[in-house]
Amino acid sequence: MPAAMADPNIPQTWDIFCRVIDNFGDAGVCWRLARLLRHEHGLDVRLWIDSPRTLQALHPALDPHSARQTCDGISVCSWPEAGLPEKPAAVVVEAFGCGLPGEWVARMAHAQPPPLWIVLEYLSAEPWVDSHHGLSSPHPQLSLPRYFFFPGFTAASGGLLREADLLARRDAFDAAARAGFWRQSGFRDGGALTLSLFAYADAPLGSLLGALAAGAEPTVVALPEGVLWPAARAFFGVDSLAAGQSLRRGALELRLLPFLPQARYDELLWACDLNFVRGEDSFVRAQWAARPLVWQPYRQDDGAHLRKLEAFLVRHGAGLNSAALTAYRDFMARWNGAEAAEFRAAWPALRACLDELAGHARAWAAHLSTQGELAAKLADFARSRVK
Repeated sequence: MPAAMADPNIPQTWDIFCRVIDNFGDAGVCWRLARLLRHEHGLDVRLWIDSPRTLQALHPALDPHSARQTCDGISVCSWPEAGLPEKPAAVVVEAFGCGLPGEWVARMAHAQPPPLWIVLEYLSAEPWVDSHHGLSSPHPQLSLPRYFFFPGFTAASGGLLREADLLARRDAFDAAARAGFWRQSGFRDGGALTLSLFAYADAPLGSLLGALAAGAEPTVVALPEGVLWPAARAFFGVDSLAAGQSLRRGALELRLLPFLPQARYDELLWACDLNFVRGEDSFVRAQWAARPLVWQPYRQDDGAHLRKLEAFLVRHGAGLNSAALTAYRDFMARWNGAEAAEFRAAWPALRACLDELAGHARAWAAHLSTQGELAAKLADFARSRVK
């Protein structure tokens, strides 16, 4: 994709630092941000990442063994193997508070003019986000301010990442495209209720699959390769699994997919009636898919993930009828371990509200699309801070 013409008032060079903690979530967000800044704003971007192999799973053209390479117009540097250049970019983005190398911060402090340092925070629906978005905090030793940029669900926040053509591509994904997706994956689209599953290893997968298998309605579950495959293998009592394989028990058909690159994963979300997602990147993409979703936040020892979940349910659940909201809350609590992981009653209750949730998901996506997009807001923020 050719890069857009750059606005000369926006700083033209950007460094993004990414430390992979949440498996694919950190890498996924940083790669999307880098691509948007490059292709939709015409900026020169270097992405510094400590796990190029993780990024390769999302963008297979990447060589995970190369210390420096240009991929999709972006300079991808293995951190720390590539070695830091003498001069920082005009804007340095520290993704998710990953911590910049000390020598890099020292170079930033001595640069004239010093670069704009932006800490891209994790996404949250908590009410304090709007008032903290854009605030600065000085470095404890150096005369170098840091600005905190918070993604969010309101116009007062940093917004959400979204390509300019994403919603048009989603809307063009019709029944024929859905059938084509399943055909390319080695399956037939039989019209059954279809779920996608992307979750952490501690998700109560066996309990959910048991409830689906015991149900009266034929249900397809699409499971990309990943940390849930051992639990699926245990549930079906098989020694091994392979992409393209289909397993059945009762009303349940489990379809095994390879791990999907980002563009293909979007199509999976569009091809399903309900999407189980985790972390941040797949969570945001599921909302743009305008389909009902079940979210598993990244688990934190202090229970912060449950506070994030509650904040999202409060914000996202506004407008749902009481029955749908009750079923949705109960199911999400069970999926995240706040309640017993028993779905024999929770799944039918959620299924009964799925049409209501589907209409709500479409309205929610439309609402979010009226607010500013994250990469554009970040570029505007940089323009306003750099003279």
